[in-house]
Amino acid sequence: MKTSLNILSIAVLVSIVLSCGNSDKKTDAVETNATMVNIEKPIKSVLTADEQASMTPDEIIGRLKKGNENFVNNNLTQRDHSEQRRKAAIGQYPKAIVLSCVDSRVPVEDIFDLGIGDIFVARVAGNIENRDIVGSMEFASAVAGSKLIIVLGHTSCGAVKHAIDNTDAASMNMNALNNLLEEIKPSVALTEKDGDISSKNTAFTNRVIKNNAIKTVEDIRKASPKIAELEKEGQIKLVAAVYNMETGKVEFI
Repeated sequence: MKTSLNILSIAVLVSIVLSCGNSDKKTDAVETNATMVNIEKPIKSVLTADEQASMTPDEIIGRLKKGNENFVNNNLTQRDHSEQRRKAAIGQYPKAIVLSCVDSRVPVEDIFDLGIGDIFVARVAGNIENRDIVGSMEFASAVAGSKLIIVLGHTSCGAVKHAIDNTDAASMNMNALNNLLEEIKPSVALTEKDGDISSKNTAFTNRVIKNNAIKTVEDIRKASPKIAELEKEGQIKLVAAVYNMETGKVEFI
């Protein structure tokens, strides 16, 4: 009888010890999860005037490259958009303005891992400049303090493809679109020919896309003495870039 009681007592003691061990593991797991939650706590802040003023154009490019790396690796920053929206309502101090194509597959803020108040975004098919776009860039840089202007082309650009293929949009009662395609055609003409002059020639099309972004940068300088002046003084930078829709990578030119 005593032997049975001793065995039972030992069994109970072992059970208690094991239970304590499991409890410690659960506590550790909870603490670990809590730590992870703290690390991934959504960002609530927005850019301030002091932060905008302290950044150089090259530093901004570096941050955008890091943000694009986050996007490529599916590691976007968590943000509290409700809180950011409330704070941004007081004022805005974006670090850059990006001229992008209207293509729905080019989510500009996402591909640079940015949130509310971080950048200005202007969009037009084929990412070409016009009077209103350049005026918006003058506002962003000379008035609102942005330090960087990016003309962002992208692979598989429909506007560029139609310009290469000489699509006659006017014959389809789309005169405005036809005028837009005419703005891209000079980039087609200056691109080195290799094989068929067709949008089916992917290598040629990609070269046109790159040249079109570069040409737009040059056209912006010519269209805005103020932007050219700010760039010459080193206060801003004006650069071209191309977004690869397959990889998610942005190549700064």
